[in-house]
Amino acid sequence: MEQERISIFQRPAWVVVFALTAAIAWGWAFPLIKVGFGAFGITADMTGSKMLFAGIRFAVAGLIVQTVARSSGRSFKTSKVADWKFLLAFALMNTSLHYFFFYVGMSHSEGSRAAILNSLSTFLVVLLACACFKSDKLTSRKLVGCVVGFSGILALNLGGAESGRFTWLGDGMIIMNAICGAVSGLMTRGLSRRIDVFVGTGLSLTIGGMLLIIPGLALGGTLPNVNLLGIICLLLLIAISALGFALYNKLLSCNPVGKVAIYNSLIPIVGAVTSCLCLGEAFHLKYALAGGLAALGIYIINKGKN
Repeated sequence: MEQERISIFQRPAWVVVFALTAAIAWGWAFPLIKVGFGAFGITADMTGSKMLFAGIRFAVAGLIVQTVARSSGRSFKTSKVADWKFLLAFALMNTSLHYFFFYVGMSHSEGSRAAILNSLSTFLVVLLACACFKSDKLTSRKLVGCVVGFSGILALNLGGAESGRFTWLGDGMIIMNAICGAVSGLMTRGLSRRIDVFVGTGLSLTIGGMLLIIPGLALGGTLPNVNLLGIICLLLLIAISALGFALYNKLLSCNPVGKVAIYNSLIPIVGAVTSCLCLGEAFHLKYALAGGLAALGIYIINKGKN
């Protein structure tokens, strides 16, 4: 009887399935964005077009999540101004700012490099959770894991300039994206106290997407070359957002952060490998070193009890 009262999102086997699904899907987003940019003819200097591309992706994904949530009887009914303010802040952090930095950074960086650097979000959310929540204690294991993980990120800048160096428009924007991702990960707990997580995720994606589309259009953003390949990439990215955010936010709302974050170790590995395979990017030895250290750091943080 007790087992029946446990949510499917708290059952160990399903936590593994859902978290792996979200992580692998997000890993594939790195090459898909780069391919989408090329297919639509969006160049590095077309900020408005990048915002429009991202905005369409998240607004449509949000509408899909909302539709599924409402069809299953979930709804958001509140007259509290504070709830709407929190939802707006979450949409700005989780979608608008998060992916503004991400899309700008992706257009100035190799997909494989960005995938590894983006793992910074996992270590930041662990440290921030320890600072913000009494239930998350800063242990020596977590500290060692973060040090190992950060060393992996630093390893990206080993070697000569031909194997990639730090740039503000590339790496700098991905780091800002990681910070936004970490903060929004913590905000998910507050979201779950105010609203059904699936409905909140759908609304935040839709609102955040519109907050990218409107300024994107104001900056003259367009999709210069609409074609089948670009549309397929956009549809796949929409599916990744709808599935990934719905699953991940729900898992974060009812499990310890560390129990879910361990599976994010796959994101930099999947992102780096798929970017090299799909984009023909050169694979540097330091990518394997950096990705391995990032994955090891996340494993160390989460092994044993959380």
